[in-house]
Amino acid sequence: MRTLDTTDLRLLVELSKTPDATTVALAQALSLSRNTVQARLVRLTEEGVFLPFERRISMDALGHPLTAFVQIHVHQQQLTEITAELRGIPEVVQAHGLTGSADVLARVAARNAEDLFRIHSRILQIDGVDRADTSLAMTELVAWRTVPLVESLLGG
Repeated sequence: MRTLDTTDLRLLVELSKTPDATTVALAQALSLSRNTVQARLVRLTEEGVFLPFERRISMDALGHPLTAFVQIHVHQQQLTEITAELRGIPEVVQAHGLTGSADVLARVAARNAEDLFRIHSRILQIDGVDRADTSLAMTELVAWRTVPLVESLLGG
């Protein structure tokens, strides 16, 4: 992926403010031509700059208000199979491979404590999982954000 230039960064900030803005509205807000904005949007899309729409869907709205982070300790040789099994659990909304004491960090969405217990048990049943330590998120202190980083790249 190429490095984003100032125009790309400005476009990303404007899109974060008004994600449903038309190409014409974006062009006006940024003092660019509509063709420039359209070309940039196409290129940014093709280069994978934009995350999937599903990142915007609220777990609360889906009836899964509980967020937990599960540190999973696994047999490294079975990581591929374990990852496939985790993908098969709908409530596992994200998972990362880690360095450190745990091997995988999974973000889990649950309806309630009983549901979380069921999901945790399902993770433990995966062949190659040694143990799993679950931490319940009490509140989100810093929501997912990228604009401050983008603005810092713009020098602001």
